[in-house]
Amino acid sequence: MQKEIFGCTLEELQSLLAPYKVPKFRARQVVEWMYQKGARTFDTMTNLPKTLRGELDVAFHIQQPACRDRLDSSDGHTSKFLLAFADGTAVETVLMRQPYGNSVCVSTQAGCNMGCAFCASTVHGMARDLTAGEMLAQVIYINDLLRTAEQGKVDTLVIMGSGEPLMNYDAVITFLHLLHEPYVLGMGYRNITLSTSGIVPAMYLLADEGLPISLSVSLHAPNQELRSELMPINRKYPLADVVAAAKHYAETTGRRVTYEYILIDQLNDGEAQARELVKLLRGQLCSVNLIPINPVRERQLLRPSRARIEWFERYLRQHGLQVTLRREMGTDIQAACGQLRNQHLQESTQGATEA
Repeated sequence: MQKEIFGCTLEELQSLLAPYKVPKFRARQVVEWMYQKGARTFDTMTNLPKTLRGELDVAFHIQQPACRDRLDSSDGHTSKFLLAFADGTAVETVLMRQPYGNSVCVSTQAGCNMGCAFCASTVHGMARDLTAGEMLAQVIYINDLLRTAEQGKVDTLVIMGSGEPLMNYDAVITFLHLLHEPYVLGMGYRNITLSTSGIVPAMYLLADEGLPISLSVSLHAPNQELRSELMPINRKYPLADVVAAAKHYAETTGRRVTYEYILIDQLNDGEAQARELVKLLRGQLCSVNLIPINPVRERQLLRPSRARIEWFERYLRQHGLQVTLRREMGTDIQAACGQLRNQHLQESTQGATEA
């Protein structure tokens, strides 16, 4: 049986190739072909001896996700991909062409079991964790596409796709280290943002990793009761503990924490919630990213009017918080995490029932 090597570090691959009497420099050639040149077979690695290519082709496999679906926004700025791995598990990956470069949003789990009321990813629960190699495969897939079709590359990364990254902690940390390696993409940690729903023990662990990545916390409510209604995980890790862990992260790393706040009409966008949010966050090294909700077919939650959105933003700003209003991208291609995957799952279920 072939062993999967996509996702291996250089050192791991050197160990795997040692029984084949392969010099260590050959392992570096292989990883550069895999991660930087888009090679998915050993035949294309032309600077390796032909005999060695044949031996490696028998023993090892190089993962390449299959694109099950692709949606492109009408303005050409956003592309969403449904990528499937060898076992058929599919996840969503999004390319956002920003003024400052190309950003990729990756998934860390297939589905999600956090149960957030506003999220499509959790509708079908979680299928499984992704491996570090599967996370990396999403980024390399997009990087290969940009390199060959648009003469570009992946510049920044947001770990905000389906799943809770800190519930798949070890694989995510391995993935981050791989991205940073010069033989992969050499991505600076400061170009990476990780979003969490507030897994408090893992937030403290992340602060101690010494990686200067940006932390984004899905807050979405300024008090314990409402946040528990929107985000069941809040009952296990209360709001006060989540904010304390985020404050610790900022103090330990010197990196400003972003609090994500989805605005939902008549639920968390009123004056009372604005006052509570200011009281909760004032004085911290943080900013608030306001996100008008992308309506999800499976959820009955609505977007506030433009006037309510602007009022909420203005109130926070006038009371001392640093605020951004998320630029809307891909609203015409089911931009909310999980929507495209859900559509395919539903179509597969309907097809099986009809058959």
